[in-house]
Formats: sequence, C-alpha cells, structure tokens
Amino acid sequence: MEQQARTLQPGQRSQLFTYDLATGVSTLVTESTSVLFEAPNWTVDGEWLIVNGDGLLQRVPATGGELEPIEVPGLPLLNNDHVLSPDGGSVYVSGFDGHLHQVDLAARTSRQVSNDRGPAFIHFLHGVSPDGKLLAYIGMDLLADGGVRTNIYTVPTAGGPDVQLTDSAAPHDGSEFSPDGAWLYFNSERGSDVPGHAQLFRMRPDGSGIEQLTHDERVNWFPHISPDGSQVVYISFPPMTLGHPADLDVIIRLLGADGLGTDLVHLFGGQGTINVPSWSPDSTRFAYVAYPLP
Repeated sequence: MEQQARTLQPGQRSQLFTYDLATGVSTLVTESTSVLFEAPNWTVDGEWLIVNGDGLLQRVPATGGELEPIEVPGLPLLNNDHVLSPDGGSVYVSGFDGHLHQVDLAARTSRQVSNDRGPAFIHFLHGVSPDGKLLAYIGMDLLADGGVRTNIYTVPTAGGPDVQLTDSAAPHDGSEFSPDGAWLYFNSERGSDVPGHAQLFRMRPDGSGIEQLTHDERVNWFPHISPDGSQVVYISFPPMTLGHPADLDVIIRLLGADGLGTDLVHLFGGQGTINVPSWSPDSTRFAYVAYPLP
C-alpha cells in the first residue's frame, strides 16, 4: 500500500511467470530490467495478462511477448491494486489519488467509482463480486497520531454508499469474493495480539461468520480463489514479517482443507508478486512476479 510507483534496484529484474498446477512447472512470460511491474490479472479470454508498472496499466500476451501500455487519458497514476470485471470489459483500479476507478478497456475511458471520504481516507481495491455489482476494498484511515487503520468495505460499481464490514484496530487486506459470491476471503492480524502474525480468514459478504483458515507460524497474505472455487493460492512471508514488504524470500502456497499450506513456488519477491486475483479462467494456472537481484 504505497502512493508512488516502485522502481527496480540496480541490477534487479521483474519476471512474470505462469505456474501450471498439473505439472508444477513455472513458465517465464516476460521480464524487464527497466520497469518494475506488479500484480498480474488474467483476462477472461485467457489471452492476456494485465499488470501495472510505472504507474500505468500494461498488458502482455499470456504466451509471452513485450509489455504494451494500456493508455487511458485522464486516468491518475496507479498502484498495484487492479481487478477485472466478471465480463472482462472493464478493469477496476486504485489510483494514487486515493480513489477507485473503472476503466473501459475497449473505449479506453475511465470514471471514478469511490466516494470522497476526505484526504485522510485511501481506497485500495481487491475484489469484484461475481455479479459485477460490488467492489470489495480496503479503506485506510490515516490517523492523527501518524498511524493507520485498515478495514474492509464494499461499494456499488454503479456508485452508491459504502458499507463497512469490519471495524477493528487489527490490520486487514486482500478482500476478495469467492466465485459463488458466498464469501469474502482476506488476510488479517485479528487472530493475534502480537504484530507480524497475519493469517487468512473468510466471512460472509455482510461481515458475519468470520472464520480463520490458516494457523501457522508464517505470515500469510492475499488469498486468491480459483474461478472454479476449488483451490486457493496465497503468498507466505517469513515469521514476524510486518505488512507485505518487497524483496524477501517468500513462498506461494496452495491452501489445504486442513488449513495447512503446500509449497508451490519459492522466490524472491513479496510486494507485487501476487497482490490481486491472477488465476487463468480455466483454473489450471496462475500468474506471479519475481524480483531477482544479481
């Protein structure tokens, strides 16, 4: 959650991969030594991967190629929170202006979706409901003492009042709808009184029925549910990690029914690796970004 475009360290690379669940093989799609790109989405036709980089939306063929900027006149610079609409016609984004915007991918136009809650409130998008009518986002309150408070909200995509679903001093992030719309998955520190113990949770879309899904010593973030609803991947940070920082040895894991994670990929990454939904439409692969140093 930052309000300026990230850049690569000297000698560092951004590498976009797809991971095949059946074979356990990662395939390099594209890489860059100049653009720090983040947070892949897979388009609903399976043809493209959308990322952000240099504050812009970019796309690349899922089979490999070069990044192409998605130019949208008047759209503010963007962070790494962007999610495609269920019909694939739009992508919802979080801007450095603190607001959520809808981008029409065909017309290359945009409109603000979020409400103005004042300069001390920032919106970070993470989920779109299966019917396309609601956005799930993290609302960050900037407190007078310099601290922050993050909770889960929804807002209609057509515009309308926000609904606050959590009200806790514990940090929350990564709020994402299940494909059937029955749950919102997220990560939070709400299960511990000691910082650096984020775990995965889910709740009903009205904020009721909160369940903790993982109970381990690692710090677990950003649960992503496959389109067929059968599998959940997430990123796991080392124990006692605060927030979701960049440039760490992390693990992408598959969530088991027993709450234990199966390691899929060990990589150098973190922030930007898998912040947003990145499953292929057929639920056989997901995309992620690594940031190796020389």
